[in-house]
Amino acid sequence: MYEFHRNKPRYFDFQYQTARDYIIPFIEQQAPLRPGMRVLEIGCAEAGVLKAFLEAGCECVGVDLADSRIELAKEFLAEDFQAGRVRFFTKDIYDADPVGDFGHRFDLVILKDVIEHIHDQARFLERMKEFLAPGGLVFFGFPPWQMPYGGHQQICDTRLLAALPYYHLLPARAYRFVLELFEKNPVKVANLMEIKETGISIERFEKIVRQTGYSMLQRRAYLVNPIYRYKFGLKARRQAAWIANIPYLRNYLTTCMYYLIKKNCYSATEII
Repeated sequence: MYEFHRNKPRYFDFQYQTARDYIIPFIEQQAPLRPGMRVLEIGCAEAGVLKAFLEAGCECVGVDLADSRIELAKEFLAEDFQAGRVRFFTKDIYDADPVGDFGHRFDLVILKDVIEHIHDQARFLERMKEFLAPGGLVFFGFPPWQMPYGGHQQICDTRLLAALPYYHLLPARAYRFVLELFEKNPVKVANLMEIKETGISIERFEKIVRQTGYSMLQRRAYLVNPIYRYKFGLKARRQAAWIANIPYLRNYLTTCMYYLIKKNCYSATEII
């Protein structure tokens, strides 16, 4: 595992900087943020992303399954949390009631590096409609499953497994064999095998978006994921348009996709 995955304050900063420098500008091409805008982040972890939205004057709610990460979020955003500008909940979003639990619906829902961990993604997108205020938007950022590290193998403790690309595309039995051969943490093996079940391609995501009654307001493909600027010192680079428009091939060469979608809107303007 790379050191920054264990260093929570440092990773919090990576997420904050990525949201400030890339995610918010992407969203604001379609919907400028405004003070008092209600923002929900699902899978917020330590809430580095939400820090950037708090600085823009938004009222934020963060939800995560891991209580330990929520407690860190409260610590990292202590001033905002104590002032009531951000609230946190340890909850499965499928069990949440937007009004009953959070008090209102949201102008913007954020899922960064989350959709590829969720089972039954079509059901999930349908459920998201209940959380959106009129005109509400959903931002997704995720790595296509077939990209070099789409299996999230960088979390492995064994340096070889953490650095080796594409082997997550092996058949499930072969993939498990390789993981168990080198990775001694059975929890990580189980997590990586689960991601193999839930990882999502560009084509599957866009099909689900259409089938569940959303339209894409905007999308962007990256050859070099923006967060790599902070993790590895690599300049973020958009994917070449000709690659981004070739189905299936683009999944293998695109490290990150950004989307902004809206329910019940049928005119789509795509930006690659």
